[in-house]
Amino acid sequence: MFSIKKQIILLIPSLLISVFALAQEREGDTIQTGVIDVIKPYTPSISDAFKVKETPSLDDNDTGTKKDVKYNIFSFPVASTFTPAKGKAAVVDKAKKIKVYNNYATLGVGTYTTILGEAYLNHAIGRDQAFSAYIGHHSSQGDIDEVLTDSGFSDSKLNVTYTKSDRDYTWTALGGFQYQTYNWYGLQQPLFNQETADTLDVGHSFTNAYVGGDIMFEDGIVSSGSVLFRRFGDDYGSGENRFKANAIGTINIQDNDVDVEVFVDYLGGSFDKAYAAPTELNYGNFQFGVAPKFQLKQDDLTVDLGVTAVYLNNTEASESKFFIYPNIAASYRLIDDVLIVFGGVKGGLIQNSYYDFVEDNQFVSPNLFISPTDQQYNAFGGLKGKLSNAMSYTVSGNYKSEKNKALFVNNDITQTPEAYTYGNSFGMTYDDVTTLSVAAELNVDINRNFTLGIKGEYFSYDVKNETEAWNLPDLKASVFLDYQINEQWFAGANLYYVGERKDQFSISSVIPSVTGVVSLDAYFDANAHVGYHINDRFSVFAKANNIIGEEYTKWQNTPVQGIQFLAGGTYKFDF
Repeated sequence: MFSIKKQIILLIPSLLISVFALAQEREGDTIQTGVIDVIKPYTPSISDAFKVKETPSLDDNDTGTKKDVKYNIFSFPVASTFTPAKGKAAVVDKAKKIKVYNNYATLGVGTYTTILGEAYLNHAIGRDQAFSAYIGHHSSQGDIDEVLTDSGFSDSKLNVTYTKSDRDYTWTALGGFQYQTYNWYGLQQPLFNQETADTLDVGHSFTNAYVGGDIMFEDGIVSSGSVLFRRFGDDYGSGENRFKANAIGTINIQDNDVDVEVFVDYLGGSFDKAYAAPTELNYGNFQFGVAPKFQLKQDDLTVDLGVTAVYLNNTEASESKFFIYPNIAASYRLIDDVLIVFGGVKGGLIQNSYYDFVEDNQFVSPNLFISPTDQQYNAFGGLKGKLSNAMSYTVSGNYKSEKNKALFVNNDITQTPEAYTYGNSFGMTYDDVTTLSVAAELNVDINRNFTLGIKGEYFSYDVKNETEAWNLPDLKASVFLDYQINEQWFAGANLYYVGERKDQFSISSVIPSVTGVVSLDAYFDANAHVGYHINDRFSVFAKANNIIGEEYTKWQNTPVQGIQFLAGGTYKFDF
């Protein structure tokens, strides 16, 4: 509606036009002027105004659709000399991309005529296949002071692996061969002299060949499986076969998932003759086991409840036994990752073998008695956690009971024509042993450039039949250190301490026979290395072993080499 002000503005011109017209009429009019009395004043009125709708309604029956309008753009190049400035990161340091090579070769030489060489090759065949191989050799001429015979050794090995990945599973085939030579150089002194040593051929060798494989499934009742066959023997006619296979899967029982492992383990072998008799030694053990396990989780508490049931058949004695072991573990987070309490009790039937004994002690004689160990239980508990993002710790205690535990013991001195009967070899004895141990461990990892690990463990043994827990230490400690000084320099060290051990001393070739206990002193072994990366492919290194230079005896009558130095280089490459 118009305002009153606008109406007055429009009314003024109308009045002026009316007055002007009346004036023109008066000029030609003969009527005399007079006085006009206005009885009623003029009162203007304004009619109502209506606002036009913004969207008017259409009376047409058909409403036309909007047509698409097409625009054609005629472009042409325009010359420009403007160059935008590139952006820069002012405060962010971009890490240099590290070139990773799939293959390497290392060669080193050192004192005691030591040679160290190894090579690793890895080649991808397409997107889902890979082949890798490892070749290694480590040998030394020995030359240990005050040793009457050759004390050198050599260890050569070849391992190959083939991996194939499919949509639903991944499988790996592997195989390898190893050849080792050692010497029974630990003749009992001063009982034997150089004249006796010159008549003995103390060298002996081991061969190890194996084939196997494993498979992992993405989705299925069976999640993984593995198989391994190993043939192990020596140059004295000893031979051992071992076949192991297992499968791990999950079954559902009343809406609860239960993990189940099924395994078989066969061991069979023979020695040409016993230690002090020409009788052939044969052994064979077959194990079949099932180990179900159920896990419970609630907030910060995790509990694994399970058992392991094992059937054992002694194929040589035609005897069978059945064992059941606990398989229980639990952990509870008291303070997030800072303090975690854990504990449990487990057990199992340990399949001892000639191969495993040689891995621990290369001076065993080729006529051992092989028998499994019944680990009735191993109760453990402790605390673990993180002191910071770079530091973690573990404090634990163990108490285990083992029947028929295998112990290394120095063989009787019989002075037979065999080169290993002069107090320079070791056999096996078995006893029921309970072990109490306390351990502490600290690990430090700072920016992945500095890592430090410290561990110490104390042991206390109780044996049933033997005089001592032969060759088992009362204390073990170790320190591991790796430091990446800068992009070129790196260094590391490892220190070992092994406490006092007890061993047996026996001479049965004299009348009366002599038997006693020998104490082996504790020893400390310090090793260090330093290296320099010349470029991303080639680096050089230097190592020092047994830096203190102590010719300690890890086993009775078998001193080790003194301080040793080794230098070499590593080359990385692709093909």
